[in-house]
Amino acid sequence: MEQFEKLGLSQEVLFVLKESGFTAPSEIQEKAIPLALAGKDIIGGSATGSGKTLAFASAIIENIIPNQNIQALILTPTRELAEQVASSIKHFSKNKKLNVLPIYGGVNIQSQIRQLYRTDVVIGTPGRILDHINRRTLNLSNVKILVLDEVDRMFDMGFSKDVENILRYCPKQRQTMMFSATISPDIDYLAKKHTTNAVQVSAESQVDPKKLKQIYYDIPTERKFSLFVHLLKQTPGMAMVFCNTRRNVDFVYNNLKKLGINAVAIHGGLTQNNRTRVLEDFQRQNVKVLVCTDVAGRGLDIKGVSHVYNYNLPKIGNDYVHRIGRTARAGNDGKVINLLSCEDYMIFRKIKEDDSFNIKEEQLPEFEYVQIRPEFRKSNRGEDSPRRNFSPRRESSRDSHREGSRNFGRRDSPRRNFSPRGNSRNYSNGRR
Repeated sequence: MEQFEKLGLSQEVLFVLKESGFTAPSEIQEKAIPLALAGKDIIGGSATGSGKTLAFASAIIENIIPNQNIQALILTPTRELAEQVASSIKHFSKNKKLNVLPIYGGVNIQSQIRQLYRTDVVIGTPGRILDHINRRTLNLSNVKILVLDEVDRMFDMGFSKDVENILRYCPKQRQTMMFSATISPDIDYLAKKHTTNAVQVSAESQVDPKKLKQIYYDIPTERKFSLFVHLLKQTPGMAMVFCNTRRNVDFVYNNLKKLGINAVAIHGGLTQNNRTRVLEDFQRQNVKVLVCTDVAGRGLDIKGVSHVYNYNLPKIGNDYVHRIGRTARAGNDGKVINLLSCEDYMIFRKIKEDDSFNIKEEQLPEFEYVQIRPEFRKSNRGEDSPRRNFSPRRESSRDSHREGSRNFGRRDSPRRNFSPRGNSRNYSNGRR
């Protein structure tokens, strides 16, 4: 604890850290906490799981006196991250007795309104924060500390204008801290406009590249799920499975459930109570497989993930970095499996251009064809939609035409020998 003491933290906070098993600060904590306690504006480059929450929370906990005024505002891109940050600050500040409130959409707004009148720290998503501002139920005139967490993700999600609008309601004389995994031109512009003499700090990724193995399989779309099931059954430990759309998440989850594979699913279409329950089940390792959109790819600190599956490659290249950052952490081994189909080629080409990614192709193993429920059959757009007049033969012919212009790997046998019917055929390297 001696290293934490040197950062300037009070005994009340040090006691909580010791009680929680903290022994030494992370790189971002060591660099940012002294600056935050001194009231400096900060631009922090730090990945998920690096300890940045304590870095910005230290200034809030140490410099705010509970008085039933909102003195700190933290903006986050997702509801889950808002809950996680609020939980962490409540824990770290339990000896300071700060009133901390997460606010986001998808839950009863009246309950939030009742609690806002006795709140010191608000953590919220931009949409719900603006909703309260427009209702005049949220007064930001006393904000002393403003934190923008996962700024790049907020911008990717289209919240840049909302963030700018919220900043207009905060006092100009305040401490501002922005944390992001990547510093884009948009973030640089925002920082120059809304910070004063900001100090830029950064920390190395917590992912050990020597412990991370990245592979890809080049597989026709209609055979992807069968290969995925084969690989998943051989996967020890905890696995996160990323899809690009809610429909794809539902498609994968429902068919896994049909096969008796214990999994949970999370995406923006679920109620907040369900999303919270799903994450708790996965974090407690009650379930070993989490099927998700990128709502779980950023910000959330999920420990113990050994495998990351990209059932769909992300539409945005930067999201690949955040997805694979879920594994190979804290000195543990990790594996990333990319299931590459024709709709993934364009983004995969861009990802491969980055020399820092060492992604190797794997030969297709022998695997059994899995019968997919027709109501969850994938559509031509790569999403899943009901198909009353589903015809395996028509889909096979159509996908065969689409697979004719492959850019990665090669086909080892003619597609005419492949038939999607039945569930007792074995395939190896494209041959039955």
